[in-house]
Amino acid sequence: MTVTYSNRVADAKLGTFSRLLLRWRGSIYKLLYREFLIFVGFYFIISVTYRLFLNEQQRTYFEKLALYCDNYAELIPVSFVLGFYVTLVVSRWWAQYESIPWLDRLMCLVSSNVHGTDERGRMIRRTLMRYASISGVLILRSVSTAVYKRFPTLQHVVNAGFMTPAERLKYDAISSPHNKFWIPCVWFANLAVIARTEGRIRDSVVLTLILKELNSLRTQCGRLFGYDWISIPLVYTQVVTVAVYSFFLACLIGRQFLDPQKGYPGHDLDLYVPVFTLLQFFFYAGWLKVSLR
Repeated sequence: MTVTYSNRVADAKLGTFSRLLLRWRGSIYKLLYREFLIFVGFYFIISVTYRLFLNEQQRTYFEKLALYCDNYAELIPVSFVLGFYVTLVVSRWWAQYESIPWLDRLMCLVSSNVHGTDERGRMIRRTLMRYASISGVLILRSVSTAVYKRFPTLQHVVNAGFMTPAERLKYDAISSPHNKFWIPCVWFANLAVIARTEGRIRDSVVLTLILKELNSLRTQCGRLFGYDWISIPLVYTQVVTVAVYSFFLACLIGRQFLDPQKGYPGHDLDLYVPVFTLLQFFFYAGWLKVSLR
């Protein structure tokens, strides 16, 4: 969930960013706390079992397994694979935002260049923008859950006033296996040409500008449809997920604190709580969860 927080960091006073880090709504803590508690729970279950319930021979085998897991866990390229994946996901997310169809520029062109103070001129301007709005509604209801809940069927689009019953019949008469958001764009272009023929658009250059802006709007809708239709390859998503989870499965054993008296390299202290391993889980697992949202 995207949460706006810019007003919270508008100044650089002492404690500003500390308050930001403590926010719960939309935070990484809210997103990750269940997985974090599960990881901590399994870690301490293994730790207690090693310290209290294993005999000496079993402890020796476990210590060899822990050293093995610790040595080879670093061979999993978590940072590289996860970093490339997150970069790809964030770039797609921002590109989708930039592809949201905004009608403002087209509205300004239509209102200022489709002339006529009579009822016919007013209806032409209104119908042109209604056609453009239909394209936006049709594409957004196919990519947004919130919009789809508002317009679950075409009848809801008709009831909201975006489309007339006669236009719906024309729309349904065209058979296509894919989203037909482009049909209102065709209606828009035909009506714009009629307005030019009637002299309500007084210059062919202006008609070209209007249709060019319409094509830009249609291109944005097409990009949104493409992003929704063609996802990131499932194989790569699986590779990233398996890499992260297998790394931390190895860490459950490999990052255990072993008996300092046995002199294993890197096990001079017995701190019980693996602070830096928990931080690593927080960073990597949080990175993965954010990319999969």
